[in-house]
Amino acid sequence: MNLLHLNNIAIKAAISAGRVIQKYVNDDILVEKKKGGSSYASQVVTAVDRECETAILSHLLPSCNAFDLALLSEETEDNGSRFEKDFFWCIDPMDGTLAFINKQPGYSVSIALIAKDGTPHIGVVFDPSTDTIYHAVKGNGAYKNGSPWEIKHTNNHLTYVTDRKLKDTPHAKKIECLLNENVVKFSLNGVKEIAGSGAVLNGILVLENGPACMLKPPKEENGGGSIWDFAATACIYKELDLSATTFDGRRLDLNKIDGTFMNQEGVFYANL
Repeated sequence: MNLLHLNNIAIKAAISAGRVIQKYVNDDILVEKKKGGSSYASQVVTAVDRECETAILSHLLPSCNAFDLALLSEETEDNGSRFEKDFFWCIDPMDGTLAFINKQPGYSVSIALIAKDGTPHIGVVFDPSTDTIYHAVKGNGAYKNGSPWEIKHTNNHLTYVTDRKLKDTPHAKKIECLLNENVVKFSLNGVKEIAGSGAVLNGILVLENGPACMLKPPKEENGGGSIWDFAATACIYKELDLSATTFDGRRLDLNKIDGTFMNQEGVFYANL
């Protein structure tokens, strides 16, 4: 299977969905609710999400037929085909819908190609706010706007990237202790917070604002993001030789048999 060819298809699909988002970015959009995790952000959906999915599928569905690929998308019911095929496309047509609704940066398009064993082989993220495309292909490195992406640390503090501000986050004290441990470990001058983006762009912001991290401790209730929130960025991190793991440092399973939510294991992304 030609991963570079499939990567080019995914890039075109992501940009196509990004153009849909850009078309509506200044409009007042009707907000609906869907079945999701425990957070409001995971329950909101709009017609723009669905139009983005349609745009993406117009590019990806022919490849599903040509290469016998399965499909998992946030806005379509999981049909279990990801357990039957050797690879599946994993799509978040518009991550960060809440930021989009509030007319704030933090939304993005995410497309990944995942093997049946849960390992990422392609990761594509498009940020419509900045017109920036990030991508990685297993064994071929990570790229930003088509050029090899070199991660540089420009801060003397630790950046904590999060969807919700630390003070509004469950287990805030536990997270604060972990952050402070890394401040001491890497001789940094305290912690600064970037909050409000969706999980996909948060993963990118960790890379853009190093030294930085994003973390979600395990929890009982459904949530903590879903497979499609981490699939593309996990591939990018792998190609940059950086940590994208469960909360306790194990490999992320991106083809979970017991559902799509990641709350049981949590996540830890680091650029330290």
